[in-house]
Amino acid sequence: MNINNNSKLDFFKKLNRLNNPHEFSVSLVFFLLLTLFLLCSFFYFDHGVQVNGQKGEAPARWQFRIGFIRGNNNESSKSNINDNINSNSNNSKSEEECDYYEGKWVWDETYPLYDSKDCSFSDGGFRCLQNGRPDHSYTKWRWQPNKCDMPRFDAKVMLEKLRNKRLVYVGDSIGRNQWESLLCMLSSAIPDKSSIYEVNGNPITKHMGYLIFRFRDYNCTIEYYRAPFLVVQGRPPAGAPEQVRYTLRVDQLEWTSRQWKDADVLIFNAGHWWTHDKTIRSGCYFQEGNEVKMNMTVETAFRRSVETLVRWVDSQVNVTKTSVYFRSYAPVHFRRHDCISPVSSKLCLSIPMYWVSSVSSKLCIHSGGDWKNGGACHLETTPDLEAPYSPQMWDHYNIVNGVLSNHTKTPSVKMVNVTYLTLQRKDGHPSLYYMGTKPAPMHRQDCSHWCLPGVPDTWNELLYAVFLRQQSVNSRNSTIASQDGKFGKL
Repeated sequence: MNINNNSKLDFFKKLNRLNNPHEFSVSLVFFLLLTLFLLCSFFYFDHGVQVNGQKGEAPARWQFRIGFIRGNNNESSKSNINDNINSNSNNSKSEEECDYYEGKWVWDETYPLYDSKDCSFSDGGFRCLQNGRPDHSYTKWRWQPNKCDMPRFDAKVMLEKLRNKRLVYVGDSIGRNQWESLLCMLSSAIPDKSSIYEVNGNPITKHMGYLIFRFRDYNCTIEYYRAPFLVVQGRPPAGAPEQVRYTLRVDQLEWTSRQWKDADVLIFNAGHWWTHDKTIRSGCYFQEGNEVKMNMTVETAFRRSVETLVRWVDSQVNVTKTSVYFRSYAPVHFRRHDCISPVSSKLCLSIPMYWVSSVSSKLCIHSGGDWKNGGACHLETTPDLEAPYSPQMWDHYNIVNGVLSNHTKTPSVKMVNVTYLTLQRKDGHPSLYYMGTKPAPMHRQDCSHWCLPGVPDTWNELLYAVFLRQQSVNSRNSTIASQDGKFGKL
């Protein structure tokens, strides 16, 4: 009862203030003066606004330039139009320079972008919720750049951009993961799912070759070509040492490359197979020409392969037609969870806190591991928003970035950098939930691939943002060029 009386009292106090004629008249005069000032500004000022910071923040400053209305003078008209173009260019430039890859993960209840049960275009191993994963919070995180906003993914807009075009993913099974993600994202805008089909009638399962899905209503295809090394893998040349079982020809791109080169959008990835275990230890060495390079390291061979890719793009791909991207390495999150008790204080001090957690009064040390020696991620249900910088995580990124940076001609291949933002998402893997409704054995977890919906959707959102930004740049450059040509004749 007291709360209701207080609320009524506050209401009448506010009403009494509104009825104060003196306060009302002062407010009215101020409002009229402000309106008059703004009206005058529209007539006498050419104003421009520059906004710094994230969406919702106030403009950093207003810039006013005094302008005068002149007659139909060609030179002044040309100057005014050029000023407008330059002004728009400056605003666009700030967007173009925004780093989409510097940011943070934020909780967003509007996510995910699709429901896995509504998408029949993803492999069963990526359907974590249907496979029994008990939590779904990993689907609710959105990547937010620090100094700008990414455009929200719009499947209809993307499909319209891809009308009568080919979008091709080339790489390993993590690239396939991203390809299936895009199929689900785009299919969410198509009511008739039967209008989406694999052109050769092949099902979505683990596949050694390639898969091509056509969106009939848009006459576009979303394609995946399996090429885990990007270069040719084959038998060694005659006379090779006995321990050489097969070779990677780091100077020759994969045989199926002739099928990709006319695509309109190309997305490459590589790295997960470029390890000592999957190459030299398995009897796979590196070949240039007819010579097996027995002393070539994995890192050097990977660099040569990326250089081969860039040269191929320069010589074989029409980059005025085709947009080419290289999606950077996505870190894995295999950890060994060894719980011990009791623990001495000296031991506690010697272990980095990032690797330590408490489980039922025991100390659990999360050390390195992999898919075949007990590496696990099933206990991870939240992102690591402060994941430490680990230099070894960046080996693949640094090699690719170094090759692209040294390519001093027009940058024909653009990097989509997902490495650090993905490092933070230890919660996004299938772990035990990739074998249908029966959980996998505890010692055979999948902590390298990703649940769908999930983290690969963000990679595709970044690709979408970069793709739209590049189209905007191309369109603006075309407009400026046409304006220059027009006024050159005046």
